[in-house]
Amino acid sequence: NNQLLRALQESAASELAARMTAMNNASDNASDLVKTLTLSYNKARQAAITQEILEVVGGAEALG
Repeated sequence: NNQLLRALQESAASELAARMTAMNNASDNASDLVKTLTLSYNKARQAAITQEILEVVGGAEALG
């Protein structure tokens, strides 16, 4: 009886440990994705700013 209870407890603990590992991995992957998307956003934003500056400079040169 005691051995059966112990086996059930170990099984439950093992399942919870596996779930925690999976959730930690998912959390790490989400953090990596946020970093990647933030970098992409900032690069696109910087490219847009650079383009606007070039247009302003080009317009100023055209005026004189």
